[in-house]
Amino acid sequence: MPPANPDTIACDLFCAVIDNFGDVGVCWRLARQLANEYDWQMRLFVDDLHTFARLCPALDVALARQRIDGIVVEHWHEPAHAGDTLAVADIVIEAFACELPPAYVAAMARRARTPVWINLEYLSAEDWVAECHLKPSPHARYPLTKTFFFPGLGPGTGGVLKESSLDQERIAFETSATAREQWWRQATGAGPAEPDATVVSLFCYDNPAADGLLEQWRDGREPVVLLAPEGRISGALARFFGAATFAAGAHAVRGNLRAYSLGFRPQPEFDRLLWASDVNFVRGEDSFVRAQWARRPFVWHIYPQADAAHLPKLDAALAHYSVTLPPSTQAAVTRFWHAWNGAGTPDWADFWSHRQALRARADTWADELASVGDLAANLAGFAKFQLK
Repeated sequence: MPPANPDTIACDLFCAVIDNFGDVGVCWRLARQLANEYDWQMRLFVDDLHTFARLCPALDVALARQRIDGIVVEHWHEPAHAGDTLAVADIVIEAFACELPPAYVAAMARRARTPVWINLEYLSAEDWVAECHLKPSPHARYPLTKTFFFPGLGPGTGGVLKESSLDQERIAFETSATAREQWWRQATGAGPAEPDATVVSLFCYDNPAADGLLEQWRDGREPVVLLAPEGRISGALARFFGAATFAAGAHAVRGNLRAYSLGFRPQPEFDRLLWASDVNFVRGEDSFVRAQWARRPFVWHIYPQADAAHLPKLDAALAHYSVTLPPSTQAAVTRFWHAWNGAGTPDWADFWSHRQALRARADTWADELASVGDLAANLAGFAKFQLK
């Protein structure tokens, strides 16, 4: 439906859930930020409500249409859903090359003022991204033009998502012993880790390298407290600790490793896990971005592709992130990231011996990334200019 205020910008955001939580995770963050910070009237179309509900427990998977946090959520049924039955918005975003319903595209062409049509692409740190960002693509049949919008880590790209309040929230958590104590009690049932322990959050895809890393933590000189959200890594943890399962609420100790399995939490609470940890293992796109804003050392498990096609993309991110590191630290980070992504064996002692340099780089890197501008602000600015 059109906005009640004629000056309000209406936006339809389409998301097809391909695998895991990344696609809908990014779209849900973007929808909330555009609604909360730019007062856009957002309508989010999602084809898999069950996956979405893991990130947003308030969602009712039985409803075809509902409003959550001021955002209209539509259960998107391909290919007939939308089009003639919906008023086309001012801004139309198709996320990650999903195909808009043909009826909706036809309705876009009939609109008195054609909408701003944006294809939001996946995040990449590769050099070609800046060259393709904001490139137009005319439709073959209708008088419509789609613009490619590329998230990225460097100048000339769309940047990455970051809410305007995120830094203040992080600082408030870090400087409040009460908030940290409460988080630990709620997440693990125990108090904060001892001061001499390294707190590691582990959020990854299935990874054969996990077994060896768990053994290194078990046998290491320093205690490690592992915080592992329930998911793909749970099976490896169960095997390592000789348990039938390692579901949410489980905890176990072997040698110098103490591990907790954490329940799957709503999306806004994931940041606190990163802030509570000394180093964060993250995966995909959404948690990768959040780890960078957390200002902690991190390790990225990029989405694996056939024929190791993901490794050049990993190296592109490393080139941005590690460029100012001392050569020995840069080499250690590269070795460890490659090993965690299937090219070698992770050496934790080698990697973590550079912790001081990594902690310093986490701060300067977050500042560099912020200079690119956040994705929602860049997208909103572009769209508003196009609507003039």
